[in-house]
Amino acid sequence: MQWRLRAEATKFLQPPVTVFGHLLFIAVTTLVLVWLLKFREGLAFESANKLKIFNVSSFALRIPSLSSETVSYLCFYMICGGPIVLAWISLLLCLHFNLFQLPPPSHFQLHPLLMVIGFILMAGEAIMAYKSTPSRRDIQVQKAVHLTLQTIALGCGIFGIVVIFKFHDETNMPDMVTLHSWLGMITICLFGLQYLLGFFSYVFPGAESYSRAAYLPWHTFGGLLIFFLAICTAEMGLLQKFLSLFLTRSQEALIVNFIGLLLFLFAVAVALTVILPRY
Repeated sequence: MQWRLRAEATKFLQPPVTVFGHLLFIAVTTLVLVWLLKFREGLAFESANKLKIFNVSSFALRIPSLSSETVSYLCFYMICGGPIVLAWISLLLCLHFNLFQLPPPSHFQLHPLLMVIGFILMAGEAIMAYKSTPSRRDIQVQKAVHLTLQTIALGCGIFGIVVIFKFHDETNMPDMVTLHSWLGMITICLFGLQYLLGFFSYVFPGAESYSRAAYLPWHTFGGLLIFFLAICTAEMGLLQKFLSLFLTRSQEALIVNFIGLLLFLFAVAVALTVILPRY
């Protein structure tokens, strides 16, 4: 009886914790974009300057109006990304009023963008999807949202790994020499394995009901473990970047530190969302 009362009391904590996680998603997204757009010149996927190898292409940041391509991206994120739409709208407004004071043309770095926003934040939103999706009774809707966000996260993670290997190859730097790179490769491999096991067990062709029920606790535990491993890898990457740039007391140093702090809080919010019973 006492245990039931505690469960009833704690279930009221789940909605605010989940909302807090969504707000952290927006905050981390905004800080990463400000860092890469304002303080880093960025990298290009193809560039004579190999320090710009992280960009997909070289383009100027001019936002005179919303083009059809931009509208398509906004619609895509609204359907698949959820809270990231708010972050992109904030970014467009900042760029429109030139709050970043960017020298044209400029490029933004792709590796931290893909790994933090595309991989970690999307994976966290996917984990919270079963608690934050409005459709409580339709498990298929929740499963579709979870699968879509995890697919986006996996794609961004793989592309982020390809980008960093390309950078090392074109700058003659050795691969897989730091603990950050080791943990990163382990994380993306485990994430891919988790994705395949979950897909074949719950989506297609689908295991028997008793097998799915027996695997579910391990799927949940493995997902959280891989997610926290990704958080640790990102924290090490931020520290590695901080030291390589010789940052001290500056605006950029504060932004990098706050990104790491908010990533940790985001991980806590995701874990609590999973643990707490749904309201």
